[in-house]
This record gives sequence, C-alpha cells and structure tokens, in this order.
Amino acid sequence: MAASDISLPRVTANNAAQISAVAAGVVMAVGGWSGLFWLVSNALPTVPNRWIFYALLHIALAGTSLPFIRLLHHRFARDHGLNLGAVVIVRQAIWVGLFGTMCAWLRIPRLLSLPLAIVLIVAIVIMESLLRLRERMQWHPD
Repeated sequence: MAASDISLPRVTANNAAQISAVAAGVVMAVGGWSGLFWLVSNALPTVPNRWIFYALLHIALAGTSLPFIRLLHHRFARDHGLNLGAVVIVRQAIWVGLFGTMCAWLRIPRLLSLPLAIVLIVAIVIMESLLRLRERMQWHPD
C-alpha cells in the first residue's frame, strides 16, 4: 500500500498514538533506570529484591527501546511507519525488554552463552513475525 492510499485521519491518529507511546516510553525509561539505580545502590540482593530488579530492568529496557523502535519504523518502513499502530511498537519494545531480562536472568547461574542468546532472539523474531502476519491477514473494514 502506497502512502497516498492511506486515509488522512487514520495516519494522524496513528501518529498521535505513536508519539504518546514514545512519551510513555521516556517516562518508563526514566522511572526504570532511576529505580534500578536506587535498588542496586541501597538494597541487599535478597529474593524479593531480585524480582524487583528484573521488573525494573524490563521496564527500563522497554522504555528505552520504544523511541528507537519508532525511529527505525519511521526511517525504514515504506510508509514511514504511519500505517503502523502504537500497539505494534509497544509490543516490540516489550520483546526487547523481555530479551534483556532473560539474558540477565540466565547470566546469574552462568547459563547464558552466545548460541543461547541467538536462539532466544531468533525465537522472539519468529513470534513477532507470526503476530505481524496474523495482523495483516485480518480483515479491516476501513
């Protein structure tokens, strides 16, 4: 679909949703990284604090990656990512956070290796590709 085939209200709605998602990502990044800094500086590594660490790491990585994912879609997509909903950008940022959190979790017992990290990233890419394929195959009465 060419950029001229997209209706104007849908483009502006998607653009506004993407911008608000990026703003929420910036808030998530600031909150996640500051929470991680406080947790690592002031707390002992007990079991509840480790779970809080993983949650804050996920929030920080997802929030940090949100603006970059939107930038990549805007730069490399055929329609500058304007036909893409904010849900997809947020989901891809969640995948980035999940990958980083899984790598940190596997690093604690020294189980993380380069082949395992590659398998994890390939699995995430396959899942995202299948989700995007499912979204494209659905009928939208626009």
